[in-house]
Amino acid sequence: MRSVQSSVTAAVMAMLMFLSGCSATLVHDDVKRTASLDGHCAGAEWADASSIAVIPVPVVAFIVPHVDLHQVAGEPYLSRCGDSTRVVNRDVTVDKTACIPAGLTRIITLGVWQWCPARIAWSADVLADPVKPAVLQEERAKPQSQSTGTQKEREL
Repeated sequence: MRSVQSSVTAAVMAMLMFLSGCSATLVHDDVKRTASLDGHCAGAEWADASSIAVIPVPVVAFIVPHVDLHQVAGEPYLSRCGDSTRVVNRDVTVDKTACIPAGLTRIITLGVWQWCPARIAWSADVLADPVKPAVLQEERAKPQSQSTGTQKEREL
């Protein structure tokens, strides 16, 4: 019974170590701001994080490094929440767990290319609009000066 338990424990630990490298945080704000927030923005979508071998020669491509075909950055996703000066408490995470079963494409292409569907999740808090000084608000409240008449009345 002990050998079964230790085998299961070892398998679980190995799986956790293996899967722990499958997600990466692109943007994370450690400071949490809660004052003057207007709302919260969050979302997730799938993106292509495929890679190709630096030397795309079949079989040799298994041992050479791969480069990403599409750069995954956090700013395009956070810009959906609003202007970068109004977004706080940002967090963008890329999860590449789905790349494990998709690794079959690397075997089929003899190491040249690997398809990798990545799940990108983002969240941020949006700040309220800054308060305008009272002077500016009063100027906006005043009606625009009226013209003294139409063009024909001015000509007469």
